[in-house]
Amino acid sequence: MTEHDIKIQICDICRKMWQSGWVAANDGNVSVKIETNRFLVTPTGVSKNDVTPEMIVKIDHQFSVIDVCQSSVRPSSETKMHLRCYTEREDINAVIHAHPIAATAFAVANKPLDDYSMIETVLTIGSVPVTPYATPSTDEVGDSIAPFLSEHDVLLLLNHGALTVGADLITAYHRMETLEHWAKIILNAHIIGGAKEITRQNIEKLCDMREQYGIIGRHPRYKKYS
Repeated sequence: MTEHDIKIQICDICRKMWQSGWVAANDGNVSVKIETNRFLVTPTGVSKNDVTPEMIVKIDHQFSVIDVCQSSVRPSSETKMHLRCYTEREDINAVIHAHPIAATAFAVANKPLDDYSMIETVLTIGSVPVTPYATPSTDEVGDSIAPFLSEHDVLLLLNHGALTVGADLITAYHRMETLEHWAKIILNAHIIGGAKEITRQNIEKLCDMREQYGIIGRHPRYKKYS
């Protein structure tokens, strides 16, 4: 894909996030690694419904702007969190941060999604921990998520929202979509008596299926967070 193609894809993902209610006002940010120490990131202060390819900013690993079509546009300050993801893992090529309502409810309640109650989520995203509180737009956020990135592609940020990473932007987006879908299911299951967990034996079988079918992603075999 050319840089312009990637910018169009970023804008498409931004609109899908806004239409899905994962972001309000100027919330959320998206980034894509295009080469070593070069990244395309969404601008600050712009609704995800209004982002255009001309607003996408190219930056380096030190958060310095390399190129932007509109001189008034600046990269989101929360891009620092994205840069930490790229620093921690070479296999990450895209990062999405959003505030999907159901998943963020778990984040503000400090409740990890780790009950292994749905086959599809065991196969795709595994357990989702809540990372420690950190002040947005500061290095605190990167420090709080770094210890979890070695085993997880999906994180809940305490009192903040959700973060997904992927080898490409579509994968990162699908992980955010799966996270929110799962959170809604768990909330509804709670209303009717609670989710029924999959047995450890069957979890192991599902994890083996991940390897068999080449499902890519970090995934601890069986781990809970309290």
